[in-house]
Amino acid sequence: MDKQRNAPKCIQVSVIGSHFVAAYPFDIIVYINSGGNLMITDINNKLLLKVKPCNTTFHNQRVLLDADDRPIGVLREKNMTEHARWNVFRGNTKANSELLFTTKTTHMIQQKTSVDVFLANKKGSKNDCDFKVKGSWSQRNCTICMGDSSTTIAQMQRVQPFENVKFGEDKFVVTIHPNVDYAFVVALIAIVDAMKSCGIKEKAAIQAIKNGGEVIGGVLANVIVTAATTVISSLHDD
Repeated sequence: MDKQRNAPKCIQVSVIGSHFVAAYPFDIIVYINSGGNLMITDINNKLLLKVKPCNTTFHNQRVLLDADDRPIGVLREKNMTEHARWNVFRGNTKANSELLFTTKTTHMIQQKTSVDVFLANKKGSKNDCDFKVKGSWSQRNCTICMGDSSTTIAQMQRVQPFENVKFGEDKFVVTIHPNVDYAFVVALIAIVDAMKSCGIKEKAAIQAIKNGGEVIGGVLANVIVTAATTVISSLHDD
């Protein structure tokens, strides 16, 4: 853990708000329940942030809240895109003027987690990501880096052993490096969790459709066979 805390002190990352930045490294605990709600505390169980689903008919959405349930940001999936894009807006709005950053998967098909992050006010090339989330989400072992570099701003790892974890709840630790906006880090974690959850639901829906098609196909086949048998029998009777 000590090596993970040795981030260069010159790095300043403030995306959602400077009041979420500390000059020292610290750990946050992330709890995720089966309903997609996230609760973030410090190591003393003091509530820091929450993330709640607020899906609409056409969009998957999450809202980032402070400890008093005040909206900090809206995380919204962008429909009809090839790379699972999400937009993040300040406060409780979805106005383009309040866009903070966007994310997308690095590749359309990928085995491990790799999500590129682009700031709304970026000054460099539009094709170069400002941050990247990479690693293994299933193992809760992901790193958030500056662009495509190896400079880490946050590192997550699963809690061992699994103590005080309720059934249907996931729990892991995220080390926030000095001068890094922890609300920004939480927003990225919430997006990756939503991406994975949406992917699982889509696969389940596709499988259900396939199974339904097989059932319908089987029923139609039985109807056709029964009808053909009836016709043949009637011909023989004649």
